[in-house]
Amino acid sequence: MSLVDETVEVPRRTMTLFFMVDTSGSMEGRKIGAVNESIQEVLPMISDISDANPDAEIKVAALLFSSGTSWVYDEPRLASDFVWQDVSAIGTTDLGEACMELNSKLSMNGFMKSASGSYAPAIILLSDGAPTDDFDHGLAKLNENRWFRHAIRIAIAIGDDADREKLAQFTGTSEAVFTVQSIDALKKMIRIAAVTSSQVGSQSSAAGGDSKPETVIKEIKGALQGSGSGSGDPEPAEPVTIDPPISYPKPAEPVMLDCPDSETNKTPYCGWD
Repeated sequence: MSLVDETVEVPRRTMTLFFMVDTSGSMEGRKIGAVNESIQEVLPMISDISDANPDAEIKVAALLFSSGTSWVYDEPRLASDFVWQDVSAIGTTDLGEACMELNSKLSMNGFMKSASGSYAPAIILLSDGAPTDDFDHGLAKLNENRWFRHAIRIAIAIGDDADREKLAQFTGTSEAVFTVQSIDALKKMIRIAAVTSSQVGSQSSAAGGDSKPETVIKEIKGALQGSGSGSGDPEPAEPVTIDPPISYPKPAEPVMLDCPDSETNKTPYCGWD
């Protein structure tokens, strides 16, 4: 057999989509019901996107936070293997602890240990209230994490009681915070955010010279405008002044993160394009 006849399968990189779900008591009832239903429905869509991508596979991780935090699974799973069990809502809103827990997993010793390398993750945060713990401390630690700083970050503010300013601090810009005022709008927003983040985040680079986070924000807004603007549809949050203005990094060369022996090329690429 000639070398031409041999087929060599190149390992695909991994992009992890994180759901951070507020399961505090205020989410009880139709809100948490809509979240349960929407994530169950969007998982097959994410699986299809992953299967169709020759360069990257998409895995899913879900962090629940109320009075404490818990992961749905102890490691990211392919969307086709991720079985979402309905969660209930009770307790407080420990978003600061959730930031600390996410920080612990955004490393090569945590969830970003794909042997073939990882793209920067996508993170979708859903909340209907304000943090009840030390959010500022948790976010400060998380902002030191390079995976987080380069991640696609989208926040869904559920109703008027959601603290949009805190959510904007999490995403880095108010442009990435979308407010929903109805159950139907919440379901739509989860679907659009998850599908768009998966499509853009699993590509080697974004189109048009924009960063991946900028591209996702633009495409979400375009999808919302294209689907109509009926009552209760998701809308961007009111502008929040953040000084200095956020500028998403656009590295010219692949960035190596937490890679042992990276200088000697003994481990695969584990950064992002």
